[in-house]
Amino acid sequence: MMGIHEIRVLLPDIIIAVTAVSIMMVIAFYRNHGLTVALSVAGLALAAASLIVLSPELPEQATSLLILDRYSYFYTGLVLAATAAVCILSYGYLEKYDIIREEYYLLLLLAALGAMILVASSHFVSLFLGIEMLSVSLYTLLAYNRSAGRSIEAGIKYLVLAAVSSAFLIFGMALLYFELGTMEFAQLALRAQVAGVSTVVFLTGTALIIAGLGFKLAVVPFHIWTPDVYEGAPAPVTAFVATVSKGAVFALLLRYFWRPSMELNGSLFQMFTLIAVASMFVGNLLALLQSNVKRILAYSSIAHLGYLLVAFLAGGDLAATAVAFYLTAYVVTTLGAFGTIILLSDGNGEAESLDHFRSLAWKRPWVTFVFTAMLFSLAGIPLTAGFLGKFYVLSAGVSSSLWLPVVMLVINSAIGIFYYLRIVLVMFQDENEKTGAAGTVISPLSKSGGVMLAVLTFLLLWFGVYPGPLAELIKKMMVMY
Repeated sequence: MMGIHEIRVLLPDIIIAVTAVSIMMVIAFYRNHGLTVALSVAGLALAAASLIVLSPELPEQATSLLILDRYSYFYTGLVLAATAAVCILSYGYLEKYDIIREEYYLLLLLAALGAMILVASSHFVSLFLGIEMLSVSLYTLLAYNRSAGRSIEAGIKYLVLAAVSSAFLIFGMALLYFELGTMEFAQLALRAQVAGVSTVVFLTGTALIIAGLGFKLAVVPFHIWTPDVYEGAPAPVTAFVATVSKGAVFALLLRYFWRPSMELNGSLFQMFTLIAVASMFVGNLLALLQSNVKRILAYSSIAHLGYLLVAFLAGGDLAATAVAFYLTAYVVTTLGAFGTIILLSDGNGEAESLDHFRSLAWKRPWVTFVFTAMLFSLAGIPLTAGFLGKFYVLSAGVSSSLWLPVVMLVINSAIGIFYYLRIVLVMFQDENEKTGAAGTVISPLSKSGGVMLAVLTFLLLWFGVYPGPLAELIKKMMVMY
């Protein structure tokens, strides 16, 4: 039984659950797109406000399944903020399509709730519950635009491959339970320290869990689904998958291996090093071959997860700080990049081909500035949040003498600049040049989407020029129990 105090610290999760149920009841009697968005954003804002009010009461263990500490609250806040941004960007996007809109936000809230459970998980049961709640919502969201064949294809591909990854995850959990007799993360760490971490069963179980989580992160060799799903899914859903889903799973991965007795060593360290280096090279090299912007961002995301794994390999408090800063910068940047695609899309299709961005600077100068800033941040250009994120990751890698991953990161960052600049050059191409291209789709821009892009751009530049407040907040919040 949970006491009042335990229920209090679970208030953010409860608020999101109540908001989802409330929206379900409202749309059963009265359908209104604007009202549904307002209720969704209001619930997310109220949950975020409760984090600030309840943070002095941390840490608190809510049964054996969830640990509410500063670490989980920080990532919960990131999930809530990213979900609110996706909701606002989705409003103008969905208005352009003749589809049922209200249930979309219900699914977004349920997916966010699954991500919130993930970042606070301290037990295999809550881990699996969070992953499945997130995944089941994503199946429907990815295929939400039923009039688009690619959207249905993306949903089916994700469904089949996610089911396979869940099987790996469950089998891995079963092997670890067989070997150590517990499913609590803390107890797993203690018993692994006593029993040793080099047994075949332990290593096999851990490898299967890494495979299951690797699918959600889309790291090599579990990345095959990423470009097709990114291209086929509605742009706001793609933004959600790239930020909330991956961020929550990475926060869970870091918590799972945080305890000294579960630290990477030997074969596990080599496995993660190989995954990190392969993800960087595969993501960047394949991105060079693409002409679809969503596919470019898909392969780019694979490379960025490889960069994050460098900090993960470093371990320790500096690694947690580096991962938190990088993820925050990555979430802001990725939302801004996909937000541009969302803003330029119309009911006839999404602005995803390079031709849609050709000569954009002469037609939409403000949108061009925003997208250029986001691409520069992804490339790690100074004065952007992405640059400082890579700086933190490099610092963590150098402090732990991870010379091979660090050198690979630097080389791949240089490779990445080429395909980001390729998009920028296309946007600044002379509009009088005869290319035979379709040109940019000129349609009225969503006011709500424009405001959100302005906010994201401000945050991108603020974190890049004046990162002190964010860095201090992260240092205070990166405390795990």
